[in-house]
Order: sequence, then C-alpha cells, then structure tokens
Amino acid sequence: MKTNAARVLEDQGIAFELREYNVDTDDLSAETVARKVGLPAAQVFKTLVARGDRLGVCLAVVPGDTELDLKALAKHSGNRRVEMVPLKEVQPLTGYIRGGVTALALKKPYPVFLDETAILFDKIAVSAGVRGTQILLKPDDYIRAINAATVAIANPKK
Repeated sequence: MKTNAARVLEDQGIAFELREYNVDTDDLSAETVARKVGLPAAQVFKTLVARGDRLGVCLAVVPGDTELDLKALAKHSGNRRVEMVPLKEVQPLTGYIRGGVTALALKKPYPVFLDETAILFDKIAVSAGVRGTQILLKPDDYIRAINAATVAIANPKK
C-alpha cells in the first residue's frame, strides 16, 4: 500500500521498505508491532503527539520499548512543561489515527524530537501513516525527509 508518507520519501529519492502486518485494534503497542515486523522494539519508533506550554504541539519519536519522559521533552523543546495531547485531538492535529501517526506527510508541520538512539541503527521502522504498515529506512534519511529544520536529536525517553 502506498501512503502519503511513502510518496514523500519517493519524491525526495529516499530508499525505503514497506513492511505490512496484521493489526489487532486491541493491541496497538509498539512492542507488538515490532514482533509482527520482525524487529527488536528498540528499532521500531513510535510517534507521540505532545503539547508544550511555550512551543505548542510537537512530536516525539521514541523507541517502542520506552516511555516518553515529558520532563526531558520539555527541556529539549524549550518548554517549561509538556503533556500528551488527548487522543481525540491527535487526528485533527496530524491527519492520522492512533497507531498510524507519522512525522512524514503531516497535515501541518510540527517540530519533531527524535530519540538519539535512532542513529545507532542502520535502519529504523516508523509508521507509514496507516495502521498495519511500517516504513524501514536509514535514520539520516528519515531526518532529511521530515525536514532537518524541524528535527532535533534528543533523548526524550525514560
């Protein structure tokens, strides 16, 4: 399935692989997705939507086997505090539903904070913009595709 995220990568000439899996709407955890696509959870990155008191909406892209540290994200993003966006706001803000949020091809560009461990891997997996499909690509290509001006390498996890 070709998604808007895949189209963005194609338009930029970035090599990637789409890996599909069966979706269980009762278990959308990154650990489950990782198992289904045959990768360690640390290599499958989940995209979380947060809101800071100064910056506003931002995305945190963290390994699937970790939790987002809101204090660390606040520090790295220049906010005093950050909280997760309520689930009902995720789709209106990003254009994606839970389990399919990606920093690629967003409805509106937001600052993206990518966990520093991403660069430890030859390839990482991120959502392709729909449930049931992951994009595998080089971390540097992911950063380039998102738009280097909006990406910060940080450690926003616990």
